[in-house]
Amino acid sequence: MTSSTKNSKKQTTGPWLWPLVLVITGFVLLLDNFLLLGDFDAVALLPLLLVIAGAQILVRGDLLPSTEARTFGITRGSVESGTLEISSGGIDVGIRALNREGRLIAGQFAANSRPALQVEDTYAHLRMDRAATPWYAYADWQIAVARDLPWQLLVSTHLGQAALDLEGLIVHDVVVGTGIGDIRVTAPQESLGQIYLRSTLGNIHLTTPMGYNVRVFIEPSPFLNVRADEYRYEQTADDTYEASEAEPDAPLVEIRISGTFGDVYLA
Repeated sequence: MTSSTKNSKKQTTGPWLWPLVLVITGFVLLLDNFLLLGDFDAVALLPLLLVIAGAQILVRGDLLPSTEARTFGITRGSVESGTLEISSGGIDVGIRALNREGRLIAGQFAANSRPALQVEDTYAHLRMDRAATPWYAYADWQIAVARDLPWQLLVSTHLGQAALDLEGLIVHDVVVGTGIGDIRVTAPQESLGQIYLRSTLGNIHLTTPMGYNVRVFIEPSPFLNVRADEYRYEQTADDTYEASEAEPDAPLVEIRISGTFGDVYLA
């Protein structure tokens, strides 16, 4: 199996924001030390650095942006099944089906955050860990995986959100857990095992495409509210919902949802 890495965007110059901020800050403090600013308190401007840092993260995604954004792709080779394991911390995660044939996985990440890959015979295990990513990198992880093989997807975040568009994918089983972040999932057409979704302090959004045979079990919680579209789901028991208008030969997909605080939206 081979892998390829390419630069999707190159800059002719390096990052200019932080050097400029440091030059201006140093110049103002120097003038203040020589009493050339009168009664003006230059130290009072230091919190402005936090404002600039926050704006940098919101706009660019990284605190210290790289001079290039990196994408990568790994060819499928002889792989017939795979596991994608993600522990993202405070980084948002997006997973979808890969349109390009012949590849196992592709995506765009912050620098030095390529997934670790282990291959045994026809099985591949890919792992992405926030601990292996530079502390200043907050760019989202957007991942596309091959649609013609069964996937085990294991995703956990502390502060980040997880968005999994499983339409068009064959999944073996899925486990998604977040601390404060929301979970957004589009159900797959086929799942060999069950799908588990849990958020402690976030909302859970589940979308079922027309014709899919989906059964949803919701674990009761005093502070977890369920808001189901009555035109898309039929409540067959106290905590069980089934998608309406499923195709007669559509395989059954079972999804289990639990949470402590928040809302569950079935659409």
